[in-house]
Amino acid sequence: MLLTSRFHTNKIFVLVFTLFLISCQNTSNYDRDHLVFRYNEHANITSLDPAFAKDQRNIWPCHQLYNSLVQLDDSLNIQPDLAESWTISEDAKTYIFSLRKKVYFHKHEIFGKDSTRIVTAKDVVYSLKRLTDVNLASPGSWVMQNVKTISAENDSTVKIQLQQPFPAFLGLLSMKFCSVIPTEMERLDFRKDPIGTGPFKFKRWEANEKLVFRKNNLYFEKDENGEQLPYLEAVATTFLPDKQSEFLQFAQGNIDFLSGLDPSYKDELLSSVGQLKEKYANRVEMLSAPYLNTEYLGIYLDSETPEINARQLRQAINYGFNRETMITYLRNGIGTPAENGFIPKGLPGFAKEKYYEYNPQKAKELLAAYQKETGDTSPEVTISTNSSYLDLVEYIQRELQKIGIQVNIDVMPPSTLRQQRSAGKLDIFRASWIADYPDAENYLSLFYSENFSPNGPNYTHFKSATFDSLYEKAINTSEAKNRISLYQQMDSIVMKEAAVVPLYYDQVVRFTQKNVKDLGINPINLLDLKRVKKVKD
Repeated sequence: MLLTSRFHTNKIFVLVFTLFLISCQNTSNYDRDHLVFRYNEHANITSLDPAFAKDQRNIWPCHQLYNSLVQLDDSLNIQPDLAESWTISEDAKTYIFSLRKKVYFHKHEIFGKDSTRIVTAKDVVYSLKRLTDVNLASPGSWVMQNVKTISAENDSTVKIQLQQPFPAFLGLLSMKFCSVIPTEMERLDFRKDPIGTGPFKFKRWEANEKLVFRKNNLYFEKDENGEQLPYLEAVATTFLPDKQSEFLQFAQGNIDFLSGLDPSYKDELLSSVGQLKEKYANRVEMLSAPYLNTEYLGIYLDSETPEINARQLRQAINYGFNRETMITYLRNGIGTPAENGFIPKGLPGFAKEKYYEYNPQKAKELLAAYQKETGDTSPEVTISTNSSYLDLVEYIQRELQKIGIQVNIDVMPPSTLRQQRSAGKLDIFRASWIADYPDAENYLSLFYSENFSPNGPNYTHFKSATFDSLYEKAINTSEAKNRISLYQQMDSIVMKEAAVVPLYYDQVVRFTQKNVKDLGINPINLLDLKRVKKVKD
């Protein structure tokens, strides 16, 4: 529009348009030569304030900008980050962290012209206490709910005291909510001036168009050869609003990275057994690994619906459909059948025992026993879902009808589904639980009776005195081996009571252009770019 209003002859328009194309080509060369990593965020980014990094779209950019006291490696082991070491008291209530020396914040005028300063313990205290500020209303405030006091013992020592022992606390501190920012940030706008210590620093943010980070030349971490990290010069994020457009840009080589498998392109990219199709195999790399995400149907046990209150019927539902077939044909082989409990594959506590393998005969026997006991000859249930998972629920509907259970499907927007699930208005609801931190307690907390929704994540209203006793014992057990044994006992109780219908344990699936090296993959699908390299085509 601007070109045509400013120039009125075809020749001039063609000349300008040609120069525009050359400019685009030069930009592409610039990207390759100067090592710019490009990806799209279709859900847009709502904040660069780590206190609001509650979902992937915000966690990924915050991970490039900030560091926390500790971090997770790709195997979910806790590693030093801003803290070089720490000690834990015998009663597991007091944590003392020693900070790295000479870690600098990104340069910013708030520190003086073209200046910076060293991170101190006061910055850590400020950052963590900030999460509990009621005026900020951070969704990460729960991370600090068990913290009694936080103090700076000196410039390089932070002391945290808990109200009661909590073995997963170190894992909590690796979350992006716990990122360290300078005390001066209270005078700045995170949209214009986010300041951290991470491998990349903020450059510019054009709403709904592009977000650009540049290499932080002051980053404290080096590789095994002593070379400064990161290797990339910049990270550029675009905001195309739908996954199909994102895939087209990836297919054309305009972005470097694609995460996940969307129905809009899964059959174009992958075969039915989850392999790259031939036309992409020579120019695309595919990475996959277990994802700490259990997809499931939750069952509201305080429902007045008779079918929901019958354990035999709930067990029949679990036996009544083939999870392997569902994954093969509806997810192109991406995922693992959830036959081993609620704790997902890849997390300590994952059960070796299989609880609900496909067994239509067993399902019919349980249904017959239910019918004999209740006189209900035509049991009927309703499953609520959003449109993204409708194909999975329709498959379950067809399979359960074969064994004699009538299934109705209620499709609603995701926000409505979440609200009604929390309010206890849905008999059976499609849901997923992605780990907030790498400990199975995160999953089992969904069945602790003190966590009944709407005040907690126990959306099923499952209640068991035995389970509660084991849960309370586990969170006071510091020895990992003993704690895992307790986790497995709890998982077994939930499965035998059939409070949920686990569908599949998800997989992280990543696609990159061939010239992207060392991206790596991890069970929480964290995008870590500090060791990524790009080579010339």
